[in-house]
Amino acid sequence: MPQLIIIIALLVGAWLLYRRFIADAQRLAERSRRAEKERQTGAIGTLVKDPVTGEYHLKKEEDK
Repeated sequence: MPQLIIIIALLVGAWLLYRRFIADAQRLAERSRRAEKERQTGAIGTLVKDPVTGEYHLKKEEDK
C-alpha cells in the first residue's frame, strides 16, 4: 500500500511538472512570435489599450 501512495504522488508530481513545462514553452513561443513580428515591422514594442482609461501603453512581459 505505501508503494501505491508513493507511485501516485510521483505521477501527480510529474503531471504538474509537465503542465508547467508546457505553459512555459507556450509563453516563450508567444514571446518569440511577438519579437519576430516586431522585427519584421520595425516596431519598438506592442501597444495595448487599457480597457478602463482607453489609453494605449507598451505591452510588458508580465502582461498577458
